[in-house]
Amino acid sequence: MKKRHSTDQIVKKLRQADVELGKGARVPDVCRQLSISEQTYYRWRQKYGGMAPAVAKQLRALEKENGRLKRLVADQALDIQILKEASRPNL
Repeated sequence: MKKRHSTDQIVKKLRQADVELGKGARVPDVCRQLSISEQTYYRWRQKYGGMAPAVAKQLRALEKENGRLKRLVADQALDIQILKEASRPNL
């Protein structure tokens, strides 16, 4: 069963991890405490490390918009290709 964490939850867990690591805890122990894998921790750290919750939320919104625009461009490219094929004379 996969859990999806919201951007706010991710930033909050990373801050908790920073606090615990600052107290001298090891990464595996902190990950166990936060109920995440070490791989997830390092992936989140790479993507969201040091971000404020508002900035992380904005990043997520921009990624979503970027995906929507990429699909739109792909659909338009397909439409253009279909029109080119349709306009060719049949031999």
